[in-house]
Formats: sequence, structure tokens, C-alpha cells
Amino acid sequence: MYSSITKKILMGIFGLFLALFLLIHLTVNLLMLAGDDGRLFTEASHFMTTNILIKIVEYVLFASFFLHILIGIVLFIQNWFSRPVGYYVVNKSHTEFFSKYMIYTGIIIFIFLVLHFMDFFFIRMEWVQPPAGVDKHDFYRMAVALFQNKAYSFVYIAFFIFLGFHLNHAIMSGFQTLGLNHTTYNKAIRIVSFVYALVIAVGFSTIPVYFMFFYQ
Repeated sequence: MYSSITKKILMGIFGLFLALFLLIHLTVNLLMLAGDDGRLFTEASHFMTTNILIKIVEYVLFASFFLHILIGIVLFIQNWFSRPVGYYVVNKSHTEFFSKYMIYTGIIIFIFLVLHFMDFFFIRMEWVQPPAGVDKHDFYRMAVALFQNKAYSFVYIAFFIFLGFHLNHAIMSGFQTLGLNHTTYNKAIRIVSFVYALVIAVGFSTIPVYFMFFYQ
């Protein structure tokens, strides 16, 4: 059985890999805002879904995602059993606050991603049907149909707000777990973590806002 330290290191590696993928995913998704009726986005999506190297990375990504969640749950259960009685005095620090609720934001993210996979990846795999009148290979039209649904879009935005909070702490924690923190540059890591989380949250949220209120 792996030690808790080993689990934390693996979780940190998987988490940082997933965080890096989010930036690539955001870059592709922002092509939907190019104003070319989805041409650039469609070309990029076709490349991402047909290139053999990308497909290998995709399976590695899914494996990392589920292992990250699994290890997080195992560590949470281990910590819970190691101190079944809660502390009388709660630590009020910023780091401890987000550490305490990382498992819950992680569960919210997991639930949303399953729904998100149903809308795109599961459709591509022909496990579920696309929206009425939309070709299963036309991810741009699928995105337009979904994001013009305000209920879906507001849930999508709320998810990325949760993800932003999760990322802000997770990136700092990942560096710390891997031993890459130091008093000399901890402040820089905190700034990078915050900026990265903000870019991801705002960047992804911009897309549904555009299709709800500005798309013609």
C-alpha cells in the first residue's frame, strides 16, 4: 500500500497535469468567439479528436482525472479516520479554509464534468444522442445550442467559479507537495496560482456569456 506521502505526491502530479490541460482546453474553446461561424474551432476540434498523439494524451488525461479524484477521496477518508473528533478551535487561515473544503469542491467538479462529458465526449462516442437538429460531429453547433440555454450556462459559470477556488489552492498545494516551495518564491507561486485560477474561471465563463447575450 502506498504511503500518504506517496499518494499526495501522485495527487499533486496528476493535479498539475490537469491544470495545464485546462489552459489548452480553454485556448481551443475561445476559438468559438472568433466570429467565423465556428470554422477555427471546428478545425481545432477535428485535430484534437483525430490526432493519434492527442488521443493518447486524452486517455492519459482521463486516467489522471480519475486517479486524482480517487487519491483525494482516499486521503480524505484517511485524514477523517485519523481524527474522528473535530477540533474545538477551527484554524482561520486562508490555506486551511480551502484545504478543508477541497474535497467538496472536488465532488462538485466531478459531478459537473460527468454531465459535461455527456454533452460532448459521450456524444462523440455515440453513447448519447446530440441535441435535436445538431450533427454529432458539429461541436460548435452543440456548444451554441447548450450555451443559449440560460439554465445550463449559469450552472456552467457556477462550476467554473468553484473550479477557480479549487485551482487557486490546488496549484499552491501541488508545488508544496512536490517540494517546490520556498520562502524566497512562495509569494510568486501564490500570485501565479491566483492569476491562473482567475484566467481559467473568467476565460471559460466568457464563452456562455457571449452566446447568451452577444451571439447573433
